[in-house]
Amino acid sequence: TKDEEPAPAEETKEEEPTEEPADNTEYAVAMITDYGDITDQSFNQTTYEACKAFCEDNGVEFSYFKPAGDNTADRVAMIEKAIDEGYNVVVMPGYAFGEAIKETAESNSDTTFIALDVGAGDLGEDYVVPANLYCAVYQEELCGYMAGYAAVKLGYTKLGFLGGMAVPAVIRFGYGFVQGVDAAAAAKGVEGVEVNYIYGGQFNGDGDITAVMDTWYSNGTQLVFACGGGIFTSAAEAAQKVNGKVIGVDTDQSAVIDGGYGEGMTVTSAMKGLAPTTIDTLTDVIVNGNWANYAGKIETLGLVSADDPSANYVQLPLETTQWADGKFTVEDYTALVADMFNGKVKVSNDTTVEPTVSNIAVNYLGNIKG
Repeated sequence: TKDEEPAPAEETKEEEPTEEPADNTEYAVAMITDYGDITDQSFNQTTYEACKAFCEDNGVEFSYFKPAGDNTADRVAMIEKAIDEGYNVVVMPGYAFGEAIKETAESNSDTTFIALDVGAGDLGEDYVVPANLYCAVYQEELCGYMAGYAAVKLGYTKLGFLGGMAVPAVIRFGYGFVQGVDAAAAAKGVEGVEVNYIYGGQFNGDGDITAVMDTWYSNGTQLVFACGGGIFTSAAEAAQKVNGKVIGVDTDQSAVIDGGYGEGMTVTSAMKGLAPTTIDTLTDVIVNGNWANYAGKIETLGLVSADDPSANYVQLPLETTQWADGKFTVEDYTALVADMFNGKVKVSNDTTVEPTVSNIAVNYLGNIKG
């Protein structure tokens, strides 16, 4: 069922009809949640807040729809419900929408579909993207690299990677992380750097995954990159017991992790620009009328600025990363990003083969579940 979230634009229409931009009344934006909800401190919440802010600022009707379950049929049902209720721009965050898009996009050619983090692999390599669909994917390997590089530069030598499920985006994060750790170990001239690497087999933490994290931290792991939705809870619960550290993912997770498990726990977060993608795309499509720039495309978003790291679609948070003078500063990070942008630092995005490393040891431990 549709969540009982009052649509801000409807209130605006009733109270101040003359101030609503006339050009935007033909649009109504619906966001469909992935598994999880709009308080998940991750994909859903970020996308929801970005859609809501854009629609409030531009006089566009908005609501979100939450599927009853984590399956394609329920996602399809909510997409169709949104369309039936008159929403003609549908925003969907997360790779799990691949099958639902295939079942709904072509049969609803008058509806504009914007899919975040849905790539060719999620849609099927033979799928021809219809003209009413735009997909944005990210170069997760780049912000994964940044996070790994920063961690070693900041003095951590015993690291872990806890992925959710071994889907391409998570693998890119992980393999980028490994490459960044390796490069920083070389640049710093430090030996004995080690990475434990595992997938949970799901995108949420639980007792079994926490038990594995307990073993890691008690055996000397100092920091874990928790990469995949709510799986950070297992890393944070284990870290809390031994004053360990974590790295967040997708969004700046420092508030939820530090707030729930211990101040100063989150060293940094490997972020991808869900909010700017949402706002930039909706602005260009609805306000500027430039759907032609997006129609039928799967676009890979990464670095767009050598000088301003915060302008990029993959980045570390400037305000909450635990920079340290003489180790790794904002200036050091900016220089790293410039080198990545200019091609001096190259990061492989190959998910089919483990990264080549020469300065660290990596222990690939498979899956905890599945």
